[in-house]
Amino acid sequence: MELHTTAAPAPGLAAAPVAAHAPTPAARRRYPWLVFALAFGLLLADYMSRQVLSADFPFLKTEWALSDSRLASLTSVVALMVGILTLPLSILADRWGRVRSLVLMAVLWSAATLLCALATGYGQMLGARFLVGVGEAAYGSVGIAVVLSVFAPRGHAALSGAFMAGGSFGSVLGVGLGGVIAVHLGWRWSFAAMAIAGLILAAAFRALVTEAKLAQHAADQDHRPGQPGHGYRAPVSTLFTNPAVLCAYVGSALQIFTAAILLAWMPSFINRSYGLPPDRAGAVAAVFSLLVGTGMIVCGVITDRVGRRDLTRKWSAAMVFCVISLLCLCVGFGIGTGPAQLALIGIGAFFSGGSSGPTAAMVANLTHPSVRASALGTLTLANSLLGLALGPFVVGVLADHLGLAEALRLAPLTYLGALAALMLGKRAYPAGLRRLAALEPSPSL
Repeated sequence: MELHTTAAPAPGLAAAPVAAHAPTPAARRRYPWLVFALAFGLLLADYMSRQVLSADFPFLKTEWALSDSRLASLTSVVALMVGILTLPLSILADRWGRVRSLVLMAVLWSAATLLCALATGYGQMLGARFLVGVGEAAYGSVGIAVVLSVFAPRGHAALSGAFMAGGSFGSVLGVGLGGVIAVHLGWRWSFAAMAIAGLILAAAFRALVTEAKLAQHAADQDHRPGQPGHGYRAPVSTLFTNPAVLCAYVGSALQIFTAAILLAWMPSFINRSYGLPPDRAGAVAAVFSLLVGTGMIVCGVITDRVGRRDLTRKWSAAMVFCVISLLCLCVGFGIGTGPAQLALIGIGAFFSGGSSGPTAAMVANLTHPSVRASALGTLTLANSLLGLALGPFVVGVLADHLGLAEALRLAPLTYLGALAALMLGKRAYPAGLRRLAALEPSPSL
């Protein structure tokens, strides 16, 4: 974020320029929600552009005679670039300006999605998907940092959970709408539609959100013009030297491990255990995907309510969500097929990502606003490597030796590691806040 400091004015004159441009109370209430709506809309466009490819697999396989491994590479290249570039691009956004970075990211991934619509073969499609991954790499971390900057900490868990849930909803929309468009207008138009939606939202974000307006509505005192420490940038090293933050990274990644498994393997589980054809199994699995996303939002709201007066309770709420999901999923995958099993798995799915909002809120609360996008980028990196990438792979290896149902029953045991990290994080939280307070330079006299 580009912030500039000026010499202190004479006493009695400092308040006038700031007050002249200060937002009205009504604007202060409305503008943060406008920022959230636009950022959330772009997140939906992000995942719609990423996942629309899945709906086009049958068409590409037939038209270009692609193998399954080549089709999979078109998806994997996006995840690979997101994993590699999330942290460096988040750090760059903190330095160069978050709004400019978000707009550039959205334009890049939308233009790359349009190139997908124009591709004439596998090589061109792979190159276009590579650019989609570059554009999307840091959007989640930078977008949520922008949103949290204009909301008070008491609502950060709900906002973080809702923002992260956008990935699940965007994925469902991308596959669903992409399939309908591909059937009626052709697969190229499914890519084009996602690209156009992204470009429209990017233009709206650029027109309505600016660094100056974010500074005026900032909930962080040190990011408001005229406040002591305005313009101070914390060292990047602080992202890794606070034990409570490290615990939040690990706890978040290990709890998202199971959510990632459900998103990846539920279609196969329904197909093999209940004998449903792939299309119907996919439709049933989509319900569990929606439960994961909905649970992130609801659990975030619950966390903010129980932690309104004592922020350490947010750590406790995250642990409760892990315990509920652990018990329901272990028992659910352990019993025979039927309504009881689906109900237990559904409850477990609802709470499987419930700790995402609380842990993201803790990372935001424990890091300086000047490096918040970088901190959330580090959180995204941990979630990607230890959860989203590792979880489905581990279950695949276990399934080859034990069977899919048994692998899914054992997988939630990773919650035990998440619980240990969250317990340690709660214990280290007060010291972590003191470390954060010690970062801020003393105001000049």
